[in-house]
Amino acid sequence: MPVPARRFRGTLALALAAALTAVLTACGGAAGSAGGATLKWASSYFPTHWDPVVSGSGAQFRELALVYASLTRTDEQGRAVPDLAQGWEYNAAGDQVTFHVRPGLKFSDGEPVDGAAVKAAIDRAKNQKNSALFGDLTSIEAVTANGLDVVVRLTQVDHQIPQLLGERVLQIASPKAAADPAKLDQNPVGAGPFVVTQLIPGTKVVLKKNPDYWDAKNIHIDSVELTSAPDASTVVSGLRTGVYNFADIAPSQADAAKKAGLDVFVLPGFNASNISLNINKAPFTNDKVVDAVRYAVNRQEFVDKLTFGYGSATDQPFPEGYVAYDPQSKNRYPYDPEKSRQLLAEAGYRPGDIKLDLVIDKADPAAEIVQSQLAAVGITVDIKVNKNWATPFFAKDLTFSLYGTTGRDSALQTLTAHFGPNGPLNLSTPYEPAGFEDAVAKVRQTPLDSPDYPSVLQAATRVGLQSKALVFTYSSPNLFAKSTAISALPRNPAHLDWTGVTIGGR
Repeated sequence: MPVPARRFRGTLALALAAALTAVLTACGGAAGSAGGATLKWASSYFPTHWDPVVSGSGAQFRELALVYASLTRTDEQGRAVPDLAQGWEYNAAGDQVTFHVRPGLKFSDGEPVDGAAVKAAIDRAKNQKNSALFGDLTSIEAVTANGLDVVVRLTQVDHQIPQLLGERVLQIASPKAAADPAKLDQNPVGAGPFVVTQLIPGTKVVLKKNPDYWDAKNIHIDSVELTSAPDASTVVSGLRTGVYNFADIAPSQADAAKKAGLDVFVLPGFNASNISLNINKAPFTNDKVVDAVRYAVNRQEFVDKLTFGYGSATDQPFPEGYVAYDPQSKNRYPYDPEKSRQLLAEAGYRPGDIKLDLVIDKADPAAEIVQSQLAAVGITVDIKVNKNWATPFFAKDLTFSLYGTTGRDSALQTLTAHFGPNGPLNLSTPYEPAGFEDAVAKVRQTPLDSPDYPSVLQAATRVGLQSKALVFTYSSPNLFAKSTAISALPRNPAHLDWTGVTIGGR
């Protein structure tokens, strides 16, 4: 799939000139307060880790995108477009893709951005002991570099790679800085439009514009102050008084933000919450019990009580209208508590016979809704909060839990994460629905620009949704509030793209 070497709007990234930190901090305050355009962002997802390999592809990737540029990024249609790579092409067999890095680029520590740097980033994501990304790169067999070119050899035909190697999975750090991953984790060094001047772990980071960023002419923000958001109830007052001019907000705060004269906008995305079942453990070893749970779920109740009208009911991990959404699977298991009770009776269970622990990481009103809806069909649920929930969840030791995903730029990656035999979000590993591997292989073999791609992808979604391990419930929005002085942001699905954005007309 040849991609012409032309300029596209880029995503913000950050860089750190480590040797200049002390000097820049001394005059960095002036950079943020000398009348320039300053983004003052209060984030509920302030990064715990600034090494993208450790941080992974979760919600914090938007903040790390202030730090690191990637080979590709996502446009408003959700397609992969050039970022550090100005183009790419596949070989005839479809099992090798060559990316061409833009000439003359450098990381903020002066190291060159070239094929060798890209190779180092991929190898580190695959092999670093504490990498959260290795499971996303299983199709990559080997990487070779030749000047500005990097050749990615694959274990199979896979046309998803340009979608995959964007800012969620391959934010590229300076190889020199990454030689000490522990240091990089709190001192990010990238090749993007901003350079860190001050970083207080877990609290605040201050950045200034990087004039060497490849698309610096379209970056109109002079400095960024990223702050860990306080309690959600105080964010709107901070926006109203000018302490911040941009923040993610909870749906419950949207009305107050509008009344305060702020712009409230929904960033399109792939958020989807689900009830996770382990069919390797009783009572979910019985298919009738699984189906009973499916029919007991009233998705609209989640929307009405948790999203204040901003969310939507969903029975798939994709929003309706997205290329991977399968219309044929819509409402396959409608809310029908009477049918749920009937299935439980057919499975030999009387009301109250089934008692389940719903294990979650923190108090969550969604858990109470699940508890209430299952109680209505005769299943008793005891909510257990375990701060170390992630360990048994990803070890697949739990029987019953909740999960929410922000999706992936590669729709196929979203499918395999949920439904694949080794999918991290598949609580029933190694179970997978019949025919899923074949459907996935067909998607990989189909070029993204093929007219057959949508139907092939939707067919894979249809097969995946036969899984007994997940019951999708609702989609909560990516909701943000900003000062009216900040111009509109591009509506790139799930991505905050600051290219072309102005503050106060500057």
